[in-house]
Amino acid sequence: MTASALRGHTDPLWAVTLRRWNAACWVLFGAMAIGLAALDRPGASKYWTLGLLGCLMLCYAVVDRFPDNPVLRPHTYLLILAATLGAFAYLHASFGTLFMVTLPHFWMFGRTRRASLGFLGLAAGGTLAGSWFRLGPSATFFGETLIPVVIVVAVGMLIGLWVHSVVAQSHERARLITELEQAQFQLSQAHQRQGAADERERMARDIHDTLAQGFASIIALAEAARAGLDTDPARSAQQLRSIESTARENLAEARELVGSAQRGGQVAAGSVAHTLRRTLDRFVEDTGLAVDAELADIEADFECDQPTRIALLRCTQESLANVRKHARASTVGVVLARQPYGVELEITDDGAGFVVGQSAGFGLDGMRKRLAELGGELTVTSSVGDGTRVLATIPMDGETGTIGETGEELT
Repeated sequence: MTASALRGHTDPLWAVTLRRWNAACWVLFGAMAIGLAALDRPGASKYWTLGLLGCLMLCYAVVDRFPDNPVLRPHTYLLILAATLGAFAYLHASFGTLFMVTLPHFWMFGRTRRASLGFLGLAAGGTLAGSWFRLGPSATFFGETLIPVVIVVAVGMLIGLWVHSVVAQSHERARLITELEQAQFQLSQAHQRQGAADERERMARDIHDTLAQGFASIIALAEAARAGLDTDPARSAQQLRSIESTARENLAEARELVGSAQRGGQVAAGSVAHTLRRTLDRFVEDTGLAVDAELADIEADFECDQPTRIALLRCTQESLANVRKHARASTVGVVLARQPYGVELEITDDGAGFVVGQSAGFGLDGMRKRLAELGGELTVTSSVGDGTRVLATIPMDGETGTIGETGEELT
C-alpha cells in the first residue's frame, strides 16, 4: 500500500502520523547526505555513495507524490531500493543507517504483506552480499553486518506486520462506519416514506369521514329536494336549508383540515354526548328516520381526550352515512355507554343488512384503523335482511383513568 493510499483511506490520526514520519524521513535523508559530504574523504567511493543516495531520494519523491505514474511504479522503487542498499553495503560502512531509514518503505510500497516481505528479504540479501564482497568472511562481517541486518529485518517484519494489522483494522472500521451511515440513511428514508404514507392515509381518512360524507349528504338532499319541489315545497325548502348548513359545515371542515398542520396544543372540546346528539338531530332532520339514542355522559367518569372524541364522532357519522346510503332502514339505535374497561359505542339499524366478509368499502376499514390507533376495535355484525350492528370499543388507561391521548379538535 502506497503512502498516498494510506493518507487517503485511513483515519485522520494515522494520516497525520504518516505525514510526520515522511517529514522525519526527509530530514534523515538530508542528514545522511550532509554527513557523507562533510565527513567522508574525497574519492570515487564518496561520490558514488552520494550519487546513489541522491538517485534514491529522487525516486522516493516521485513514487510518493505520484504513485500512479506510468514510469516509476512502487514495486520498481523497491527494486531500486534493494539494489541501492546492496551497493551501499559494498561501498560504505554506513549502509545500516540507510537500511534503518528506508525500512518502512517496504511496507508502504509493497501493497501486500507477501510482496513487502519479499522485497525486504531481497534487500537483506543484497545488503549481506554487498558487505561480503567488501569485508569477506571475516569477524567484522559477522559482527557488524550479519547480526545487525538480521536483527533489523526481524524487527522490521514485526513492526510491519503490526502496522498492516492496524491499517486493516482501520479500513474495516471505516467500512463498518460507512455501512452504518448508509443503513441509518436508508432507515431514515424508510421512516420518512412511512411517515408520508401514514399522513396520506390519515388525510384520506379525514377527507372521507368529513368532506366526502358531507358531499354525499348534499347530493342526497338535493335529489330529494328536486323530487319534491312540486309536491311538497315546504319539505324541499327544509332540505335546501339542510344543504346550505351541510355545505357550511363542509367548508369549516375543509378549513380545519388545511390548518391542522399549523395548529398545535390542546383545544377546547364539547361533551361527546352533546356532539353526538347534534349529529343525530341533523340525521333525523335530513332523513326522517326514527332514532332511539341513549347517550351517557362518559366524561363524568373518564377523562376523555380529543382523539377519543373524534373517533366516536367519526364512527357515528360513518355508520349513519352507511344507513342513509345502503340500509333502507326505518329505525336506528345509538347507545354510548361507560364500561369498566372503557367506553362503548353501539349503532344498530333494522335495514337490509349485508354480508360483512364481502364489504369492500373504505369507511369500515377507516373506522377500524382509527380505533386501532387508540387501542380499540370495531365489531360489525350483519346478515342480509336482519339489519346491522356496529360496536366500537375504546379501552381506558387503568393508571390515569383516561381514554386515548390529546390531539385534534372536535367539531
